Amino acid sequence: MVTVSQKEFQRVKVIENAVGGRLSVSEAARLLQLSERQVQRLKRRYRPEGVAWVHHGNRGRPMPWALPAVLRRTILELARGKYLGFNDSHLCQKLHSEEHLSVSRESVRRILRAAKLASPQKRRPRRYRARRLRRPRFGMMVLTDASRHDWLEGRGPELTLVGFQDDATSQILSAHFQLEAENTLGYLRALHAMVITHGVPLSLYRDRHGIFQRNDPHWTVAEQLAGKQSPTQLGRALEELGIQQIPAYSPQAKGRIERAWRTCQDRLVSELRLAQACDLDSANQVLAHFCADYNQRFAVPARQAQRDFRSLPPRFDLDRCLSFRYRRVVSPDHVITFGTHSIALPPLPSKRGYAGHCVELSHRLDGRLLVTYQKVLLLSLLLPLPLLEHADRRPAPRLSGQKTKTPMPRIYHLGARPALAAVT
Repeated sequence: MVTVSQKEFQRVKVIENAVGGRLSVSEAARLLQLSERQVQRLKRRYRPEGVAWVHHGNRGRPMPWALPAVLRRTILELARGKYLGFNDSHLCQKLHSEEHLSVSRESVRRILRAAKLASPQKRRPRRYRARRLRRPRFGMMVLTDASRHDWLEGRGPELTLVGFQDDATSQILSAHFQLEAENTLGYLRALHAMVITHGVPLSLYRDRHGIFQRNDPHWTVAEQLAGKQSPTQLGRALEELGIQQIPAYSPQAKGRIERAWRTCQDRLVSELRLAQACDLDSANQVLAHFCADYNQRFAVPARQAQRDFRSLPPRFDLDRCLSFRYRRVVSPDHVITFGTHSIALPPLPSKRGYAGHCVELSHRLDGRLLVTYQKVLLLSLLLPLPLLEHADRRPAPRLSGQKTKTPMPRIYHLGARPALAAVT
């Protein structure tokens, strides 16, 4: 049984009419969109007893550029085992860099689809959206967001990815995993890494989370007199750094970092699986290599060569700026409260008391709690960093009829000779 395609069947009928004199050579050439010389060749090959003459001479022969069967089996074994779950482009890159196999992405796609190993990605229906133009200079605006996801696919705890991305180049400026959900501490750490590496950007494009700006309608008397609400810890740090905050009113508004998280939830998850990362430390090590590779592959050059990242002013205390800062009134026995802790303060060199005065508490990112009075360092303690949005959150009020045990506050005392230092 000989099979012919629709194109070959049409060619058989036209050449048959041309041989019978019912069509001229020029008419047959116009119908088949061939030259007259090619029609003459087909007429000479015509055989009325069959249709084998219409087949191409290479039909049934293997293509000289086809991949060897051994190479196809190797790609399928890698796709089913070592690189399970990798998309077509990511798998092709790994075959080039790790396995040293020269194969195109389209060939990888055809092999996987023929083996029914991977299905085409489901894409959402297109909707009309007006694209926001990128900022022209590097550092003119950065995007920030956090993504809570099962990055380790059950091999370890659920993690949160916090990061900053440049709007002009799509370069990931800083990123890290943390065990806790989206909180102020994670953003302060990522902001510290970005400022140390690149500098201070001009503006920050972020969502309307309460970490950045208070959204509650409660105003204290002092805030009413001042005409504005007191900022959050992160909002105060951004204000001291001179970073303008731009709130986004929809996820599509900050679509570049949203698309970056979508890429990470595909490629980064595969890289974590390949490295068998199962805890926070190993995940952050994989993330560091992934960000470098991401910036090399997906970052684009800015339209203007100037940089808008600024260096810190001289003698600027970045550790104090990116810390949790509070003010406390000293009790008559020179004790202050910090959460569930009670801290006894040392005397001043002049032996004068300062009860009733305000002291500043600065909880640094390294865990140190510094207490200062009029730029004089009173003491330094190591306390766990706050994992909630407010470090000194008071215990929840007790419900009626509910008996709870109030923990006794821990009182910290210094030695007989406390060392005082001036804060510059």
